[in-house]
Amino acid sequence: MTSQPLRLNFPGHSGASLSARLDLPNGPVRAFALFAHCFTCSKDLAAVRRIATELARAGIAVLRFDFTGLGSSEGEFSSTDFWSNIADLVSAADYLRRHFDAPSVLIGHSLGGAAVLSASKQIPETRAVVTIGAPADASHVLKLVSSSELSRIDRDGAADVRIGERTFRISRQFVEDVRREPLVRDIASLRKPLLIMHAPRDETVGIENATEIFLAAKHPKSFISLDAADHLLSDPADAAFAGQTMAGWLSRYISADTHQEDDVHGNVRVMETGEGRFQNMVRAGRHRLFADEPEKMGGLGSGPTPYDFLSIALGACTSMTLRLYADRKNIPLGRVIVDVAHEKVHAVDCSDCATDAPPGAKIDRFTRTIALDTALTDELRAKIIEIANKCPVHRTLESSSSVSTSVGTFKEATPARSQNPVQALAGDESASETDGAP
Repeated sequence: MTSQPLRLNFPGHSGASLSARLDLPNGPVRAFALFAHCFTCSKDLAAVRRIATELARAGIAVLRFDFTGLGSSEGEFSSTDFWSNIADLVSAADYLRRHFDAPSVLIGHSLGGAAVLSASKQIPETRAVVTIGAPADASHVLKLVSSSELSRIDRDGAADVRIGERTFRISRQFVEDVRREPLVRDIASLRKPLLIMHAPRDETVGIENATEIFLAAKHPKSFISLDAADHLLSDPADAAFAGQTMAGWLSRYISADTHQEDDVHGNVRVMETGEGRFQNMVRAGRHRLFADEPEKMGGLGSGPTPYDFLSIALGACTSMTLRLYADRKNIPLGRVIVDVAHEKVHAVDCSDCATDAPPGAKIDRFTRTIALDTALTDELRAKIIEIANKCPVHRTLESSSSVSTSVGTFKEATPARSQNPVQALAGDESASETDGAP
């Protein structure tokens, strides 16, 4: 399972707003990948979506975007060239670096493959590069343009050219740009693990291009045949195979423990994404998720609210505490489900609340319901409530806490270290009270 792609926009090389989608895993993020689509294609090409989905299932977040003037992005396509595409890729990497994490994987389809081969030297965090049906030279794209159209472009400075079912205005600058410098120099100096994926029957970019790229590249390098696939991987099975195979290959270079263990249960960082009014990216160790408000409150509804996170913390800590106790005492609890509801109520209306709040004040009330997949006796039921009340988060919510705040620049700010609930329970001397049999 994967989450719904996140809609994003960021400024490209010229300042034009570029439309993007970020496919995030439902679980931990092993790495962030940047996907460059084919010439005149878009981020929403079926094959691109399918590959991004397969990678997200493997824990790799994928940012796919439309180059300037294409798809839903702003700007004029006629004013772009191959090197402006590379600049857009660098802008996309900068956006990921600022708001999420720097991309460690670059993926390019067709001309996008040529672009990532060249852009990798400007994205220092790159750990692996993947090309799909990529040309060995950017000028290969001119084979899509007839000789008469090229003559007209050379004579008039630009001309409308029909590619597929759409018409694009291509400038003389674009033609000169892709002819200027072969990619062999960039490929030879790549010095990153490279996976070349190509279909032997590709009629748009011949298989000989894969051979040239492979021979020019230094080790480690790999080639995987896409067999009978066409250039656009229009068969969903071919796109799924490409994504799954890619994920398997990448596992050699981006392991699940890419982040240091100290970072897993360490600092929590919350930062605005710039999307919507309230959306924030939450980074907890190697985990990535979003905090937001519902649409009716002016948010995008893209993640739990801050109070939802409080309820999540209480519910998760309760479940973990019960599991720790049950395992210690060999009690077959079965599956544990904890429902938590939060509301603000007047103190006077909360007869079972222990609070010093004046009668007219409102307090936060969390209603916790625990369901167990086992037979319950009155004795076990009472013990479960006793143990649940020892959950460290429960204790924190019911006791007075201190919040120390400082203000600094981005470079100065250091988030405070948090404590893992299971570690807190294991290290709490009072937990020994739970050692007796129920």
